[in-house]
Amino acid sequence: MKVDIIGDIHGCFDELISLFEKLGYQWKDDVPIHPDGRLPVFVGDLTDRGPNSIETINLVYTMVIEKKVADYVPGNHCNKLYRYFLGNKVKEQHGLETTVQEFKALNGKDQKRIRHHFMTLYENAALYLVLPEVNAVIAHAGIREDYIGRTDKKVKTFVLYGDITGETHPDGRPVRRDWAQHYQGERWIVYGHTPVKEPRMVNKTINIDTGCVFGNALSAFCLPEEITVSVPSKQPFVPEKFHTHEEN
Repeated sequence: MKVDIIGDIHGCFDELISLFEKLGYQWKDDVPIHPDGRLPVFVGDLTDRGPNSIETINLVYTMVIEKKVADYVPGNHCNKLYRYFLGNKVKEQHGLETTVQEFKALNGKDQKRIRHHFMTLYENAALYLVLPEVNAVIAHAGIREDYIGRTDKKVKTFVLYGDITGETHPDGRPVRRDWAQHYQGERWIVYGHTPVKEPRMVNKTINIDTGCVFGNALSAFCLPEEITVSVPSKQPFVPEKFHTHEEN
């Protein structure tokens, strides 16, 4: 088994297509397929903030659900969009408003289809993926070793939001502990969620959210090769969105 784990897309559809091309995928029946049979895995946060969330949902749904040529784990933005589609009261902010705007611009038939596609994708997703063939665990915001195998509320919060303390920074960001510093496991933990300028390796963890939607890059981590591949973002660069390290 060979996998390409793709970081947070956030509606940056053009960059996703560029990344697939750089990784050597070729289009076949409307989806990118690798000639060596590599499996793309999306690490969550497909939508929000970027320009093409609807197109991104379409492609990922086709790859994961219809053609079964990719896999996906949900992120916190996926969770929020799912709750929006359920009809729950969620605040249209922190990027959700861009996806909702795109969604509302569709005709009724397309809205119904996209809503169904995304909800199906989300409902069929595992909270995190354990891939013994490449000695890796893929979780949106990471996972502690002692949580692997569990899916209770505490683990779900960690996987979607990181190791949050309950406090917030002055700018509203949640205070998060740098759990990767304490990871002692033998398996790779591949995650995204927190934008970094370069893929960040600590112990046997790697953060591959290189902040494409904030103008940096879209990255993939390839296993078993243990290499990263990135393409530059087409979005404007927002330097304050990048933090050199998590708070301890």
